[in-house]
Amino acid sequence: MQIIPAKTPGFVKTLFPNFVWNINTDNKELYLTFDDGPTPDITDWVLKTLKQYNAKATFFCIGNNIEKHPKIFQNILDENHTIGNHTFNHLKGWKHKTKNYVEDVLKTEVTFNSYALDDRKKLFRPPYGKFKSKQSKSLQELGYSVILWDVLSYDWDNSVTEEACFNNVISAAKEGSIIVFHDSVKASKNLNYTLPKVLDYYSKKGFEFKALNFKHTLE
Repeated sequence: MQIIPAKTPGFVKTLFPNFVWNINTDNKELYLTFDDGPTPDITDWVLKTLKQYNAKATFFCIGNNIEKHPKIFQNILDENHTIGNHTFNHLKGWKHKTKNYVEDVLKTEVTFNSYALDDRKKLFRPPYGKFKSKQSKSLQELGYSVILWDVLSYDWDNSVTEEACFNNVISAAKEGSIIVFHDSVKASKNLNYTLPKVLDYYSKKGFEFKALNFKHTLE
């Protein structure tokens, strides 16, 4: 059941100014992000769909999924999308000690380092969008930029219809919005409907779809 608004309220952003919520720009550009992959079939479908619109995105990957599906992860890299850390085991931060949480993040970092990744900015998104303040501080001290979002699609929520998922995005996204999707089995029904429509809708309005990079996280 959708409880949190699709559009992140401005006052929430002001409470956590050290996190990246959106990109400050007047240009017609959007930042699609995909959490929880790589996932067989689904991630490759996302990559194919993005390519049709010359769209780039950022994938916040689970380390365990990378190790299980290395070829799919390599496909993400080969298509020149950017990647972010989403922990190794999709941990709920508030249920784990900071030391264990950070170790789980660093385990995914080791997995990243087994690939040829030049000049990669260390991006992190906490699973469920929540973690302890000590955990966020520790990760930022290790050089991670914490990426949250401006718009939630709610693609993972089975109580949200395909049409509502699409409307969540187009009613809230504007120049510089960071939008959350999931390349996961749970989200696949809504994602399959919504992603092509979002790409088509905003492409016709002259928007470009860009990946997050080092420059953006400094804004």
